[in-house]
Amino acid sequence: MSKTATASLPSDHKDEIEHVALDEDYVLTPGFVEKVVDASDAGDGTKLRSLLEDLHPADVADLMGFLTAEHRAVVVLWLPADLLADTLPELDDGIREDVLERVPHLTLAEALQELDSDDAAAVVEDLEDDQRERVLAAMPDVDRAAIESSLGYAEDSAGRLMQREVMAAPQFWNVGDTIDHVRKQGEDLPELFFDIYVVDPLNRPVGSVPVSGLLRAPRTIALSDIMEPVNEITVDQDQEEVAYIFEKYHLISAPVTDSAGRLVGQITVDDIVNIIQEENREDILRLAGVSDEDRGSSVPEIVRSRVPWLAINLVTAVLGASVIGWFEGTIQQVIALAVLMPIVSAIGGNAGTQALTVTVRALATRELNSSNASRTFWRELVVGVANGFVLAPLIGVAAGLWSQDWRIGGVIGAAMVLNLMVAATVGVLTPLTLSRLKFDPAVSSAVFVTATTDFFGFLIFLGLATIVLI
Repeated sequence: MSKTATASLPSDHKDEIEHVALDEDYVLTPGFVEKVVDASDAGDGTKLRSLLEDLHPADVADLMGFLTAEHRAVVVLWLPADLLADTLPELDDGIREDVLERVPHLTLAEALQELDSDDAAAVVEDLEDDQRERVLAAMPDVDRAAIESSLGYAEDSAGRLMQREVMAAPQFWNVGDTIDHVRKQGEDLPELFFDIYVVDPLNRPVGSVPVSGLLRAPRTIALSDIMEPVNEITVDQDQEEVAYIFEKYHLISAPVTDSAGRLVGQITVDDIVNIIQEENREDILRLAGVSDEDRGSSVPEIVRSRVPWLAINLVTAVLGASVIGWFEGTIQQVIALAVLMPIVSAIGGNAGTQALTVTVRALATRELNSSNASRTFWRELVVGVANGFVLAPLIGVAAGLWSQDWRIGGVIGAAMVLNLMVAATVGVLTPLTLSRLKFDPAVSSAVFVTATTDFFGFLIFLGLATIVLI
C-alpha cells in the first residue's frame, strides 16, 4: 500500500491495515495474503473489499501473483471498478490474461473508460477476439475509436505506446489564454501531462511549454516566447528507440506525430520506465536462453520455452565431449588431465560470459557501434590476456604440486591464458556479428560463447598436454 492510499481511513485503522498489508520493504506480508485467501475461501465479499479497497493498484497486482487462479477469480469480482482499472495495466501478462477471463464484459468496459488510451489498448490487446468485440461494443464511441486506433499500430511501436490524450495550444495564444483553456477542460484533461505542446495551423508541434514554466510566466507572455524545442517521436518508431531518446535527452514527455507531422498523441516517462524494465528483463532472460516468463506462466509453457535451448546446449556439449574423445589415449596415460581439464573450460566460459554481458549491454544502450567496435575488442582481448597471466601461475602451481609434475602445471597455465583469449574474442565478436546480421545478440550469443570456450578449452589443454607430456 502506498503511504497515501489510506488517506480516507481513520488513523488507527490506517496503521492497522498498513502494518498488516506491507512489511518495511513494501512487500505484501504472508499474513495479509493469508487473510485474503481465507476471505476468498469463505466467499466473504465484504471482508475482501475492506482488505483490498485501500491498497495501491501496484500492490493489488502483486497480490494477484501470490494467489492461485481460483482465488483470483473470487478476488477480482470484489474489486471496485476504479481499482480494477488501475490494477489491470500493472499485472504480469499471464496473470492479466487469466484475470480478464473472469471479469464480465460490462464491468471491464466500465473499467477501461477510467484508463488513458495507451493503458486501455494494452489491456484490450490481451482479450480473446469474441470478448474484445463485446467489450468494445459496450464502450462509448470515442473511447472505442481511440483504442481501435492504437491497436492499428505495430505492437512495439510508438503509436501503440502513446496515449492519445494530449494538451495542445495554438502558437498565437499567450499564457493567460492557455491557462484559461486548461481550467475549462475539467474531466477532459489527460490524467497525467507535463507539457503543453504548441502547434501550428496544421496541428504540427513547433515547441512545448512545461506546465511549471506556464504557471510561472505572466499571463500576457506569448507561448512562442517561452516555448522550448521538442523531440518529436513518429508513430512507427520502435519502443526501444523511443526509450533511448528519452534516456539520452532526459525527457519527461514527448509528442508523437503521424506521417504528415501532425500531433496525434504523447508518450510520458512512466511508459518509458516500463519499457526499459521490460527490455532489461527480456535481455537478462534471453542471455540464459529463457523466454519472457512470469508468475502466471504454466509448467507446459515454461517447458516449451526452455527445451529448445537446452537441446541446442546438448548438441554443443556433445561437440565438446567429442574433443575429449580425440585425446582418449593421452588421458589414459596421464589420468590427472581428466581431473584438471574442466577447470580450463569452466574459467573460459565464465570469462566469455563476462565479455558477452558487457558487449550486449553496450549494444543495447548504444554505447557500442562501428566507430568504437575495434577499440572495444582489443580492450577485452587485453583484459583476457591479463586475467590469464594472473590466474595461470595460481592454477599452474596448484596443479604442479598436486600432480607432482611441473610440466602439467605449465600446460594448464598456458591453456588458461590461451582459452581466456578465445573467451574474450568470442564474447565480443559473437554479439557484434549477430547484431550486424540483424539478430538479437541477447538471444543466441550465450550458446555460441559457451560452446566455443568448451571446445577450445578442451582442445588447447589436451593438445598442449599431448605435445608436452606424451
